[in-house]
Amino acid sequence: MSHASPSRLTVDPSALSASPLTPPVSKSDAQRALVLGHLTGAWPLPSVQAESDEDLPADVRVLRRGVEALRLPPGPVRDVDCADGGAPFRILVTQAAVTPGARVRFTGTPRLGERPHGPLFTSLKQALGASGLTLTEGSPWPVELHAPQDTTKAAPVFRVPGAQSSQYASSLLLGCAERFLREKRAWSVEIEGTLTSAGYMDLTVAWLRRFGFTVEQSEGHYSVTQYQAPESVPSLPGDWSSLGYLVLIAWRTGGTVERAEPESAHPDQAILRLVADVGLKMIPAGAPNTWRFQGEPTGELKASGKECPDLLPTLAALACVLPRPTTLTDVGILRVKESDRLEGIRTLVTAYGGTTELSAGADSETLRIFPPKVKPSRFAMDSRGDHRLAMSAATLCVLSGVSLDLTGPECVEKSFPGFWRQLARAGVRYS
Repeated sequence: MSHASPSRLTVDPSALSASPLTPPVSKSDAQRALVLGHLTGAWPLPSVQAESDEDLPADVRVLRRGVEALRLPPGPVRDVDCADGGAPFRILVTQAAVTPGARVRFTGTPRLGERPHGPLFTSLKQALGASGLTLTEGSPWPVELHAPQDTTKAAPVFRVPGAQSSQYASSLLLGCAERFLREKRAWSVEIEGTLTSAGYMDLTVAWLRRFGFTVEQSEGHYSVTQYQAPESVPSLPGDWSSLGYLVLIAWRTGGTVERAEPESAHPDQAILRLVADVGLKMIPAGAPNTWRFQGEPTGELKASGKECPDLLPTLAALACVLPRPTTLTDVGILRVKESDRLEGIRTLVTAYGGTTELSAGADSETLRIFPPKVKPSRFAMDSRGDHRLAMSAATLCVLSGVSLDLTGPECVEKSFPGFWRQLARAGVRYS
C-alpha cells in the first residue's frame, strides 16, 4: 500500500477484518505539552520525538515549528506559517506576545484567516499594549507581532470572552505560565461569560499541573501561582478525537482499538459514554488500554457541541445507521471550524439518503438527524478540505458497507496522517 491518499473508497463488508486499530498521539495534548516542554526546559519533548513525522498530526508539526522559531535568539522577524491550524495559531500568537523581544510574522490559509481571532488579539493588546506590544493584521495575512522586552509594570491579567472559543483562554493560560516563570508573580486569565467547550480549558489546566505548575481556579478565573519541576516529563496519550472513528470502525469489524486511555481528560473521551448510551459495550481486550466494542445500538443518541464539538461529525456518521433519530445540540459552534461543519454534516447525511432538521432556540441551535429508510447503493462526499468531514464520511462507509466516492481525502494529514493505513488494516479496499 502506498502512502498516497485514495480518491475513492470501496468497501466490501465481507472483506473487513478484526484488526487492532491505533490512533496517533493526541493533537490537543501534544500542543499543550510542546509549549510547556519549551517553557520548562524539557525540549525536545521525548514523546513527540518518538513519533515519526509521517504519523505526527500536521497541526502538531505546525506548532513545533512555531516554537522552534520562538526559541531562536532575538533578531530579525521570524516567519511562521500556521497553515490551517486554528489552535496552533492562537497558541503561538500568545507565546510570541510573551517572549521578550520576539518579532514574528504569521501567515496561514485563507480559511484560517476568516476564522475569528479578534477576542484573543484584543486581550493581548489590553494586557500588554502599554508595555510595548504591537500587533498588526493584514487582510487577513500577515499578522505581525512585536513583543515587549519587559511586562513587569503591566497588570498581570488577561481578560477574554468565553462564548466563541475556549482556545483563546487556553492560549492565554499557557502565556500565564511563561510570565510566571519569567517574572515570578502570579498571572491570571479572567473569562467573561460562559466558556464554551470548557473541557479543553480543563485539559490545559491538567497539562499545566502535570508539568509542575500550580493553577488556582474559581468561577471564570484561572491563576498560575507556583512552579515546581516534576520528577519526569509526562508522556502523551492517544488522540480521543481520532479514537472516535476507530471505536466505531472496530465495533463494525469486531476488531480492537489501542492506546485508548479511559481516564483521559480529553473532552472527546465522551465517545465512550455516548456509545454506551446507544447500547454498545466496552470490553477489555487483554493488553493495557486496548478495548473492543460489542452490542446492538437501540438507544437514542444525544450530544452537545458545548461538550465535544469535534466529535459531532463522527456522531453524525453513527446517526445515519442508528434505528432512531439523533439529536445534536449547540451546533452553531461548528460553523467556524476548518469548514462550515454544520453544513458539512447536513451534506453528509443528505448524501447518504437521510434528512436533517435545524432549529434555533434562544441561545443555541439544535440539529436532528433522521437515518434513511433505505440505505443507498453508493454515496459521494466532498471533504471541503476538512479532515473531520473526510474521516466521518469514511467511517459511515465502513459502518454501512456502502461505497463512498470521496473528494479531497488528503486533508486527514491535519490530525490523523495514518488514517487510510488504519482503514486498510481493517480490510477496507480503495482505488
